Amino acid sequence: MDIIKSTYEISKMDCPSEEQLIRMKLEGVHEIVQLDFDISKRRVDVFHKGIKDSFEHLINELNLGSKFIESIVVGSIPNKKENALHRKILWWVLSINFSFFAVEMAYGWLSKSMGLIADSLDMLADSLVYGLSLLAVGLASVQKKKIAKLSGYFQMILAFFGLIEVIRRHVGSESLPVFQNMIVISFLALIANLVSLYLIQKANSKEAHMQASMIFTSNDIIINIGVIVAGGLVYFTSSRYPDLVIGTIIFLIVLRGSLRILKLSK
Repeated sequence: MDIIKSTYEISKMDCPSEEQLIRMKLEGVHEIVQLDFDISKRRVDVFHKGIKDSFEHLINELNLGSKFIESIVVGSIPNKKENALHRKILWWVLSINFSFFAVEMAYGWLSKSMGLIADSLDMLADSLVYGLSLLAVGLASVQKKKIAKLSGYFQMILAFFGLIEVIRRHVGSESLPVFQNMIVISFLALIANLVSLYLIQKANSKEAHMQASMIFTSNDIIINIGVIVAGGLVYFTSSRYPDLVIGTIIFLIVLRGSLRILKLSK
């Protein structure tokens, strides 16, 4: 039977969470031979046997803005051997993210900064996504879904806890966060993410998982800059509200990520 490549545009696919979401949704569809992702172009190529009706409705059910582009018959499937260098780089990125999760969480509590605490949870969310991608390799579908569900619920609990803490600090009479720590620790986290981005770019890979990691890390850099700016505003305004605002924004980002990951377990 001929191999067919069906291409879909996924308008809401902008990080590894959506890629994993699609992979898990299509897990077990026997007609599918291989999936190739291009995060930068927001496209996925599905190499399959038979008609696309066996899986297209599953893609649409994810509500990620999917749009069918074309189907063509291909002579062979692209040969993609797992690259040990890529895995090593992803392990380094995971380690950096998890380490700074611990550092930012500790200094966040000591400095009374919701921005640092929220950024630490974003780093943890990144670690969970990278870890899920690496850990799930070779596992059965049921085990993958269990990992996704645990990761999603864990992130959701932390995000809700953070949002409740923001509200408590808003209505309470908390002292100003230590803006020096906000700026210094976020600057160090920024350097860590720049190192991660350098390592990913050094691989010079066009493969989907590396491109996705690059986009994900770039988003982290923007968040780090946001916390640094919030620290400066705390100093200039003598108000805790810039810290609470940036903390709320990041907590909502983490919550959104948890909801996406929970879809993997369905």
